[in-house]
Amino acid sequence: MSSWTLAIDLAGEEAGPVFLRIARAVAADIRRGRLRAGDALPGTRSLAGALGVHRNTVLAAYRELVAEGWITSEEARGTFVSAHIPDVAPRRFSAQAAAPRGIAPRVGFDLVDRLRTGPLPPALGVVPGARGSMSLGGGIPDVRLVPAAELARAIRRVLKRRTLEVLSYGEPEGPAPLRSALASMVAATRGVPARPENVLVTRGSQMGIDLAARALIAPGDVVAIEALGYRPAWEALRASGARLVPIPVDAHGVDVEALARLCASERVRGVYVTPHHQFPSTVTLAPARRLRLLDVAREHRLFVLEDDYDHEFHYQGRPVLPLASADVHGVVVYLGTLSKVLAPGMRIGFLVAPAPFVQKLAVIRRLVDRQGDHLLEHAIADLLEEGEVQRHIRRAKRIYAERRERLAGLLEARFSSVLSFRLPSGGTAIWTRVAPEISPDAWATRAAGVGLVLQPAKQFAFDGKSRPFLRIGFAQHDEREVKEAVRRMELSLGALSAKSPARTARASPARRSSP
Repeated sequence: MSSWTLAIDLAGEEAGPVFLRIARAVAADIRRGRLRAGDALPGTRSLAGALGVHRNTVLAAYRELVAEGWITSEEARGTFVSAHIPDVAPRRFSAQAAAPRGIAPRVGFDLVDRLRTGPLPPALGVVPGARGSMSLGGGIPDVRLVPAAELARAIRRVLKRRTLEVLSYGEPEGPAPLRSALASMVAATRGVPARPENVLVTRGSQMGIDLAARALIAPGDVVAIEALGYRPAWEALRASGARLVPIPVDAHGVDVEALARLCASERVRGVYVTPHHQFPSTVTLAPARRLRLLDVAREHRLFVLEDDYDHEFHYQGRPVLPLASADVHGVVVYLGTLSKVLAPGMRIGFLVAPAPFVQKLAVIRRLVDRQGDHLLEHAIADLLEEGEVQRHIRRAKRIYAERRERLAGLLEARFSSVLSFRLPSGGTAIWTRVAPEISPDAWATRAAGVGLVLQPAKQFAFDGKSRPFLRIGFAQHDEREVKEAVRRMELSLGALSAKSPARTARASPARRSSP
């Protein structure tokens, strides 16, 4: 409290000496919980200046409060709200209720809640209450690889060169240099012929999904989603009023013929898909299905939200170009992010779409968030122009490919009897099938008990039902750390052996598994 100017309202106090009015106002704030035991009060000079009174007036008020037991004064430290507040009944401002101590514990108005998940889960990678916790969740980059020194230098440069531009209000679409750099990036690396006017910079891809949903969906609209998929995206769609309908996913990606049948039976507004590395199974949508999906979208005037959340991390062969690269009818809204490339805490995402749609989203974004972090966004634009982000991607891709091989080897060596998988061509996780005698949900629960996050397929299932799969991430841990994480996997699996003994056969080649 002492670092802020204390706002005191003297208007409501009864007439009398000013020092008594100040004392009564402070005591009233203590009664109603605005000032709490141990809070520091401002110095007498500071408060006198804020109230426009003589310092002696504030000194007199503080002496009165000390005498009544409301505050204490400690030499060389300052003035504080007393730890033992006088037992005085609070004054009522109405006949019905006394002034509350703190914010009301319950909401006193009706809520409109379209979400299904309820309270947010803990942040991915954190075991609540556990010290030294680890996560094998997928989609977590190793933030230690971020070129922090280069980023710091870029921030200093833009602060020096563009002070007014980066510290003032800006355009909701994002800074022109970053939009231009992102347009060049997706054109060169993803075959999407974007221009700056086709790009909207967002705070991560999740904001892009939310903004698109606000612009595209009316209450009751049917939106198709992958039956195994990304729940935060589903909830953003649902929050805009969508009625979600799951479409099956198999070893070749989402079942596009099932989508076509749905479109033939009812009015479908759009579809949300992750075709490059299907979330969470990592499979790539088959070429024939990709073309068919664009045909279905054109025929039924569907929007296609294409979430290409980790395009950069593809290790075998060339990455498959996005649906947006072949979209000539303007049906695809393409979503990407630099949060996986750099760090989750750096909320830089982007959306690519026809210019009129980007302009519509900019209007909505202005109402929601006004603009992004222009200082960071200008710095990232500089790093893209210099090639620093590209160099970081190449380095991280090499390291993640090594970690993918290392984790696969450990899983084959330690869990060949209970896990089978196909080494993914891209992404940051391995989708493993769990033997019938082992419950992946029970395994994950046991793992949490030893400080390890495991992701069973149930977390990604639209129907919430258990499925015999685990999603195991490999990007965030070095060699020593992944060995420790796998040790905890073994320890937690051993705790299940009394109920379901695990076989201990020698390692065998990984077998192909499908969602």
